[in-house]
Amino acid sequence: MALDAKLPLLSTRALNRATLDRQLLLRPAALGAEEAVHHLVGLQAQNTKPPYYALAARLDGFRPEELSGLMESRRVGRIVSLRSTIHTHTAADAVALRRLVQDGAIDRELKMFRKGLGGVDLDRLTELAAAYVREKPRTNKELREHLSARWPDADPQSLGTAARCLLPMVQATPRGLWGRSGQVALTTATDWFGLDADASGPAAIDDTVLRYLRAFGPASVKDMQTWCGLTRLRPAFERLRPGLLVFRDENGTELFDLPDAPRPDAGTPAPPRLLPEYDNLLLSHADRTRVVPAEYRNRTWTGNQPHRVFLLDGFLAGLWYLEEGKERTVVTIEPFAPPTRAQRAALTAEAERTLGLLAPANVPYEIRYATA
Repeated sequence: MALDAKLPLLSTRALNRATLDRQLLLRPAALGAEEAVHHLVGLQAQNTKPPYYALAARLDGFRPEELSGLMESRRVGRIVSLRSTIHTHTAADAVALRRLVQDGAIDRELKMFRKGLGGVDLDRLTELAAAYVREKPRTNKELREHLSARWPDADPQSLGTAARCLLPMVQATPRGLWGRSGQVALTTATDWFGLDADASGPAAIDDTVLRYLRAFGPASVKDMQTWCGLTRLRPAFERLRPGLLVFRDENGTELFDLPDAPRPDAGTPAPPRLLPEYDNLLLSHADRTRVVPAEYRNRTWTGNQPHRVFLLDGFLAGLWYLEEGKERTVVTIEPFAPPTRAQRAALTAEAERTLGLLAPANVPYEIRYATA
């Protein structure tokens, strides 16, 4: 079906400013960490520190101890969910969103390990894994060994992966706490959060569409599918269409949005922001040009390793590196193109603000610039 050419056009810059506003990146938000994690529908958390840097870039006066405290009190937690990747979610979202994506993104990952599961009763595997991790949080190695004792001919890695795919499990603290270390140890999400497993159903897809638009919109159906790892979401958007606004982007793609969501003027100032690796701002749209200029789309990864990035004028403009030593913390900023004098001053100020929130108070820091 051809797209209606009369639909209002949203330029790339207008999309950029709208998305930054939803992502709390135009101005520091006066929200607590738990409220922000809920609004953002989770924070990508493949590594332990990115959620802290993500909130430092977004919240007014954020302190890492706040998020750590929420994790220790089990109000938020780390779980495999959207796109089959680890996210930091609120307790309710951790269970509901994981169950929403279970039959799509999670099951696709499980299929990759089917060859190593010959003769394995997956229902029985789920029961045994649940009973084992409920005794106390277990490491991946412990879980594999426990299941291998029951199915010695199966591939141990496939057994462990199957358990993590079939059974929603959260990473127990101290994993993920600020300034502390701990290997991954798993237990069931409902037990960890103290939720009723029977009452904790999947999130409603229509409500999740609305939450996605509030945090990442305006967006297309493919954008949301990229964000969550599910497919066949068109029917949900069609059910919601009467209550949504519909736009088109510069490529003629149909975009949906909430009537009351902010859509700032394309000329709205966008301060520099230092973002962590894996930030969902960069991973949650099929078309990433609203934030990532086409010429830079391959600059944020080296092999399988992502880099920390920074924004200038709302768009990806370079990388930043952090060296934390006992005697000095060094931030190296590597722009893709030479910044103006004003941009450099603003970027330096943002780096100092970030370090003021997250660097040890008794360790001096230095900000360096690499040649563009």
